[in-house]
Amino acid sequence: QVQLSESGGGSVQAGGSLRLSCTASGLTFGDYAMGWFRQAAEKEREGVLCGKWSGGSSYYGDSVKGRFTISRDNAKNRLYLQMKSLKPEDTAMYYCATVPLPRGWWLTADCLSDRYFEVWGQGTLVTVSS
Repeated sequence: QVQLSESGGGSVQAGGSLRLSCTASGLTFGDYAMGWFRQAAEKEREGVLCGKWSGGSSYYGDSVKGRFTISRDNAKNRLYLQMKSLKPEDTAMYYCATVPLPRGWWLTADCLSDRYFEVWGQGTLVTVSS
């Protein structure tokens, strides 16, 4: 059974940076899609970025392009979300998610939808103050 655990959230001033981590356990043979999502108070969950655990193209939400980047440590089954130039509107609970992919699956920007994913972490809170 796949499980995800996020960490690295905290409070930061506008313009600052944070790095979130998502560690997976229970991944089996084959590839998986992964995604970072966020949900602010009284708002719908928003896709931040998505891609494959194995690498390749990643897709970013419009609100974070140029400021957030993804990196991977496949040996540790860990993803990192590097966030810079943070804004108060980035304040939210951040979640990572994953779903196994069929062999040879071509990932598209559709993965920015939370309906794409099956397994979710518990979230980590990011608060950006002005």
